[in-house]
Amino acid sequence: MSSATTATNPAAQNGHVDEVIRSAQHELTQLLRQRSELMKRIGTVKQTLVCLEKVFGQEVLTPEVLRLLGRTSTRKQPGFTRACRSILMEASAPLDARQGLRELQRKFPGLVDHHKIPLASVTTVFNRLVGSAEVRSFPNGKGRRVWEWIAEPGSLADANLASSADDERAEPATPITRQ
Repeated sequence: MSSATTATNPAAQNGHVDEVIRSAQHELTQLLRQRSELMKRIGTVKQTLVCLEKVFGQEVLTPEVLRLLGRTSTRKQPGFTRACRSILMEASAPLDARQGLRELQRKFPGLVDHHKIPLASVTTVFNRLVGSAEVRSFPNGKGRRVWEWIAEPGSLADANLASSADDERAEPATPITRQ
């Protein structure tokens, strides 16, 4: 019976199939790791731009940068996911779902009005952002789940820019380089 199975399954006869699968698995693993690193770098650069905007005002950002940050004026009202992304990117500390909801209500009044259970909506979007590697989630000191924007450790985005606002000559902690 095994010879009949082998005869009908050409892949079983080909000794190279296992090698191709191992090679593809290795390449996929490498690509996923690279994607994760890229998402962290993108998060760092976006958060750096947001911090610079907070210190120097929105007028320092070009229309193209605003578009890349998802802040174009083409929408009359930002989408729920975009708003969640924005509050996490601008947060100075990790947020729990209730804090995220309060920030949404403060920055985007009326946005959550049509949601039946706004807290559940915030939690769902925050978790989806974790799935797309834009945000990380972990339990805080009280055991409650919190979310924070992913940025590279030691980046300009992690620095306290508020203290550097008085000293405009301050050098960035990590230079923004084109890669």
